[in-house]
Order: sequence, then structure tokens, then C-alpha cells
Amino acid sequence: MGFFKKNKMVICSPMEGELVPLVNVNDPVFAGEMLGKGVAIIPSVGRAVSPINGKILTVFETKHAIGLVDDNGIEVLIHIGINTVELKGEFFKTHVKDGDLVKVGDLLVEFDIQAIKTAGYDIITPVVITNTNDFSEISELKSGLVKPKDEILKIKK
Repeated sequence: MGFFKKNKMVICSPMEGELVPLVNVNDPVFAGEMLGKGVAIIPSVGRAVSPINGKILTVFETKHAIGLVDDNGIEVLIHIGINTVELKGEFFKTHVKDGDLVKVGDLLVEFDIQAIKTAGYDIITPVVITNTNDFSEISELKSGLVKPKDEILKIKK
């Protein structure tokens, strides 16, 4: 849960939904791992929680994305939906701000899945390790349905 575990670190699921490979994201920046390795989740519940124990680096002004860093220096980006920056924060409610300390499971943001879809946006949510190059390996621990706090990524120094 964002901590060392026999020389490994893990990232937990920030939401409930279906875990899919990053390549399934209909956006070349995410699918091509240009922002880093990770996974994507098709959320079934409009809540994102902290996948790590650490600190909030950035809550985007448009509330659709949050950057965090865990106690080991792993930087995680949770990007809710594709092109949802265009919604300018509509349908999103944040519960944290830059600099806040968080634990696994702490509520970060709530969002209205149906309203976002109705507005014409894909709700698939990339969960990416933005400093991928700092680690020797990032691998998926799970596929299919996930719940918040399920371990989804394993990271080696």
C-alpha cells in the first residue's frame, strides 16, 4: 500500500471498477505510456481514494486529475476520464488540496459518472507512475474487477 513489502512496493486501486491495461485507453499519450507505466480503471462508482500513503502533489484546477507521491518517492497520477479537462471541474468535487497528507483509502475526489458520459466523455481512468524511469520494474498484480485498496501495481526499486 505504497510501502516496502519484501523489497517491493505496491500501489492500491483508487476506485471500484474494471481494471484494464493502459493500452486500452483511447488516448495515445496514456496508451503509449508517455506519462509512465500503469493501468486504467473503468469506474463503476464515482469516488477516487488515495492509492498510497503519502502527500498530494497537485490537485488540477479542473479537479479531473490528482498527482500524489508516496513515502518512497513513487509519483502517481490519477486521471479521471479522457479529455475531461474540458469540463472545467463540472461534475467533480475534490476533498483534498496540494500538500495534504493522505493514507490509503482517504477520499480524494467524487465525480458523477453518468453526467460525464452524457457530456460525451470516456470515463476510463488511467493510474500512472509518472516517474517510471526511477524503478526497475512496474507490473500489474490484478486484472478484472477491483475495489478501493486492492493491490494493483507492484514496483521494484
